[in-house]
Amino acid sequence: MLKTNVERLIKRIITIIVSFLFISCEDNPELTYEISFDMRLNEDDNGYYHLVLDRNKWQTLHRVTGSVANTQYRMENFWVEWESNLYWYIGDTLGYVVKRGLTDDLVYVNYDTTYVTWFNGFEVPTSNQISYSNSEGLFHNMIAPVQSMIGDTMKLTAYWYDGSKDFSIVLD
Repeated sequence: MLKTNVERLIKRIITIIVSFLFISCEDNPELTYEISFDMRLNEDDNGYYHLVLDRNKWQTLHRVTGSVANTQYRMENFWVEWESNLYWYIGDTLGYVVKRGLTDDLVYVNYDTTYVTWFNGFEVPTSNQISYSNSEGLFHNMIAPVQSMIGDTMKLTAYWYDGSKDFSIVLD
């Protein structure tokens, strides 16, 4: 009789384990989502966006915003890669560092200037390269064209795991 009870218990345990396997192995529906972009720029009739560059600064900073949404899941950490066709090169001096000290009378004085020159010829992209969405599904990208690009058209491309989108931005 003891052997029969043990056999029944083993059969029940096996049945429960197999049931859990079948329940947990159901097919997951394919992930569907919607992705949208807000360039925060005026768009003309030809589909070109227009960004007016600041004539008083070397670089003009502009934020591009996007969102990804899904009705079943939160879309946090959605990865978007960015690429721009425009680059610029750093000249002979990136900037300088002024060394300061205090006199015996506790007055600041400048006593040396060091120029930052080791970036000479360094290629600088006009777009950040990667964005991740936050817990709300929002992601952002900064673009930073420079004054010498006035009149050019920036081609900004966003890539994600199964798609991409191009944007043409006229730099006025």
